[in-house]
Amino acid sequence: MSVDQSVCAAPLPVLGRDVLVPLVTGDEVTYAALDYAASAPALQRVWDEVAAYAPYYGSVHRGAGYLSQLSTDLFEQSRVTVAEFLGCRPDDQVVFTRSTTDSLNLLAAALPAGCEVFVFETEHHASLLPWRDAKVTYLSAPRTPGQAVRTLETALADRESDGPALVCVTGASNVTGELWPVRELAAAARAHGARIVLDAAQLAPHHPVDIADLDVDWVAFSGHKLYAPFGSGVLAGRADWLREAEPYLAGGGASRKVARREDGGVDVEWHESAARHEAGSPNVIGVYAIASACRALTEAGFDALVEREQRLVARVREGLAGVPQVRVLSLFGDDAPRVGVISFVVDGWNSSHFAAALSAEYGIGVRDGLFCAHPLVRTLLGSEPQDPGECGAPDAAPGERSLNAIRVSFGAGTPDEHVDRFLTAVAELVRDGAAWKYRTEDGRCVPDRG
Repeated sequence: MSVDQSVCAAPLPVLGRDVLVPLVTGDEVTYAALDYAASAPALQRVWDEVAAYAPYYGSVHRGAGYLSQLSTDLFEQSRVTVAEFLGCRPDDQVVFTRSTTDSLNLLAAALPAGCEVFVFETEHHASLLPWRDAKVTYLSAPRTPGQAVRTLETALADRESDGPALVCVTGASNVTGELWPVRELAAAARAHGARIVLDAAQLAPHHPVDIADLDVDWVAFSGHKLYAPFGSGVLAGRADWLREAEPYLAGGGASRKVARREDGGVDVEWHESAARHEAGSPNVIGVYAIASACRALTEAGFDALVEREQRLVARVREGLAGVPQVRVLSLFGDDAPRVGVISFVVDGWNSSHFAAALSAEYGIGVRDGLFCAHPLVRTLLGSEPQDPGECGAPDAAPGERSLNAIRVSFGAGTPDEHVDRFLTAVAELVRDGAAWKYRTEDGRCVPDRG
């Protein structure tokens, strides 16, 4: 008898999978973490490997002692592991940072003089905002992948100079989960003499990312989205702009030699390797955690992970489609391929109120608001910045535009039960309303326990 592997696939073990949280009723329930797009829970394997290493860690590149040497070897081997995970080219550099935001700000600081930047207004703020010292062209929101490519081609063809140019694009939207045509956008950039950086914060946890295959120049992502703990990130790609730029931070580790001058100043010779932008004592545990997560996802097999996640995506979309008051947000349409990130609005509900009820009455954690992608969400909702009002009042009357949205997101560690509980909760809240009273406190909707 044949076996359906997608049905048999199990979620990867993650921290917090057995955590009990209180409900407003006084009961307890296992927490359903459905906010992976903000921070995915750490894989149990990652946590175990970090814990096993922790007694042995020491400052890297600094000492002759055994623990320092061990930590240095582990730190540099982690760089190799990440390079392999991303399919880096032989001359690419892997720079360790604090997050995707930090990575893109580092690249922004390394842009050559006169560089023009092209970025879609649909980007997360991490890739929308760092380019303050460059000439930036913000591209309007496309409604199809093909339109995205054509919009970029037109913008690049119309630029006035033939100097350096950079395109910044997301791999998967943190609002809609939709996959962007990265390979086609890279080809368009290349045809017009521009480079391209891929914000893979939402793509790398869900799909394999291969720098050489996609033909992108840089990739940025965060550890806390890739099933590792907070505080670490990666910028990987072409070495030349990074090698020629002033260090992102000036200090120990970035400098090869510092000599005092006769006039009382100092002359500095900076490293040309990734260390140039890694001044200070690095987050060796965070780096090791990222490498551990890369190994775990590779060994689990992305084909199986993608297949299982797509089954969950289909289940959530089908369940939400069965509730007429729910509208799922999309740029590219219902048939667009996407990862496990889905945003929606509910007629007659304030988004904060709905998210608070999911948490307080069902033990489900989701996200509500504008998701650090304000222009995109407002485009999808057709709304302008406004005070969302009291939590008991809906964002808008039934049939009218909402001011904010609700986002459910999941991944390799999500049990089927969490998805089923979420869909049941949505249907019950829409049908019956909240079972508890709520009030606004510090801008958030919370249960009224008074």
